[in-house]
Parts: sequence; structure tokens; C-alpha cells
Amino acid sequence: NNLYKGLDPSIQSSYFGRKVKDLLDKALLTNIGQPAPDFTSADTAGKSISLSSLRGKYVLLDFWASWCGPCRRENPSVVKAFKQFHPKGFDIMGVSLDESKQDWEEAIKKDGLAWSQVSDLKGWKNDAAVQYGIQGIPMNYLLDKNGKIVAKGLRGEDLVKKLQEVIH
Repeated sequence: NNLYKGLDPSIQSSYFGRKVKDLLDKALLTNIGQPAPDFTSADTAGKSISLSSLRGKYVLLDFWASWCGPCRRENPSVVKAFKQFHPKGFDIMGVSLDESKQDWEEAIKKDGLAWSQVSDLKGWKNDAAVQYGIQGIPMNYLLDKNGKIVAKGLRGEDLVKKLQEVIH
């Protein structure tokens, strides 16, 4: 942020300057220790679910898509963590950057994703992804019982290790 402040005002007010400022602001909003920004989106049945409705549990907010190879390769690790920690108060909210409802639903079924899944089917313009400043997927945020971000970008065994650390 200090680098941005050091830029010439004409650069700060340019299209790219405003874009950088927007990304920096979103990064600050989603820093570890910050309350996770709340949002509401529809699940596969069209029912609205808010992130805040999952408070009281540790929650992994997981941004992914059916067309994202690295996301699909990561899903077995997430499924394993869910099975191991769900009985201890862990939940997941998947946010898909899909545009095709059929592809999204098929991926959920094929990968065995047995937790809340939401999407507005806007692809990269997904409202929650824009709100969180998502630049690449898979991307996730681990929230504590009060909705505070305690970790982000957990992949593979790192997710299980962090859950073992925070859930007793």
C-alpha cells in the first residue's frame, strides 16, 4: 500500500492505478485476522445461502470451478478434510466460477462434494469472487467460529494440518 501511495497522482487516478488500488483494498479486507466479508448466493436448487449462516463452525470458503484442472485435482484433499473434521464442527462453502449449471452440478456429483455449493453462474464476474478480489483458483479462506479469516490458500495436507491445529 505504501508503494501505491508513492505513485504520482496521475498514475493513481489512471485505469491501472484504480485497478491496483481496488486489488490492494480487497487484499486488506481478506487479510488473516480480518472478518470474512459476508455475501449471499444461490445453491444448485436456487436456495439463497449466506456465508454468515455458517457461523459457529470453522468454515472453508472454497473458490473453484468445474473447468479448473488444479481445482479438480485439489478436491480429493478437500473431501478428505471434510470427512475427517465435519463431525468436529467444520463446514465448507464452495463458490463456483462456472457459467454452465450442468457442468457445475456434474463436477459436484463426480467429485463427491457433500457441502454447500453456491454460484451465480457469472464465471470470473462471480459477485463473491469479485468481492474477495479472486485472481486465480483454487483459492480458499479458513474462517474461525466467529467468521474471522485464520488462514488462506491452504492446499493438500496443509489444510488438514491447519484444521488439526485449530479444531480440538
